[in-house]
Amino acid sequence: MSDFEFKDLGEGNFALSGVMGFATADQILKESESHFEEHTRLEVDLGGVTETDSAGLALLLEWITWANHTVREIRFKNTPEKITAIARTTEVEGLLKRGERWSGFIEAPTATEDVPAG
Repeated sequence: MSDFEFKDLGEGNFALSGVMGFATADQILKESESHFEEHTRLEVDLGGVTETDSAGLALLLEWITWANHTVREIRFKNTPEKITAIARTTEVEGLLKRGERWSGFIEAPTATEDVPAG
């Protein structure tokens, strides 16, 4: 029995639960590859992750790099606080945040923002 479960929920939506760390990161990456290939927009729900470490962060960064190089969009839901804390400590939080929203997505300025006069 595996220490993690990687579920394909359909239409580019996935859920990861269990351990996302040194013992499982390589296996998760291998399992995700064939599932991810089929989609251009991906969303991975990490709410079921019960244990993680810096290898879990490395996995998310690997997914973001892969998505950028293959012209795909990826985002994460319910990122464990431990991953966010490690990312902040190692100064890669900005890279991780790119995976928390659709990469390449540009929001229009809101009415409260300064918009240059045309």
